[in-house]
Amino acid sequence: MAMAWIWTGMVSAAVLFGLVNGTIGAVGSAAMEGAAAAVELCLSMAGVMCLWGGVMSVMKACGLTNALSRAFRPLLGLLLPNACRDSETLAAVSANMSANLLGLGNAATPLGIQAARRMAAKSGGIATDEMCLLVVLNTASIQLLPTTVAGVRAALGAENPFDILPAVWLASVLSVTAGVLAAKVFARLWRR
Repeated sequence: MAMAWIWTGMVSAAVLFGLVNGTIGAVGSAAMEGAAAAVELCLSMAGVMCLWGGVMSVMKACGLTNALSRAFRPLLGLLLPNACRDSETLAAVSANMSANLLGLGNAATPLGIQAARRMAAKSGGIATDEMCLLVVLNTASIQLLPTTVAGVRAALGAENPFDILPAVWLASVLSVTAGVLAAKVFARLWRR
């Protein structure tokens, strides 16, 4: 609901300034060009999402996603010990992290929601420290293959869409580290 108000305010401000400055024609042209560009981007991204969704399905069929999930379990046992006591919650969190690792945020989000719902059911609907940490891990995820960003870059004409890999790796490791540390510090401060 808040985003609807924000977008309405932005559009109203653009129209108002266009009327005041006598550039309402330019505002209308920009809106039409933006809409056309958005449709083109969505269509080109649909192909990329289909490709990587298919890759994810192949990885799941050959057992690679389960192997990634198993690899995460020791780390998750340290970070989310209560969640790891429930095998279905652990599986959802592991799958969420695996999808994020592969840059498949669209696949990761439903898995993260499933894990958060299972964790909330055990806590009486109150956000626990582990649930907050799950949100941090889901939001500031480490990405080995930033497929969505590479897809946008390819759609916009980048010659080598994956040339950003070292920067993405560094930024994602730093963001996860900072997020986990902040979550742990705030969890300790909150208890006091």
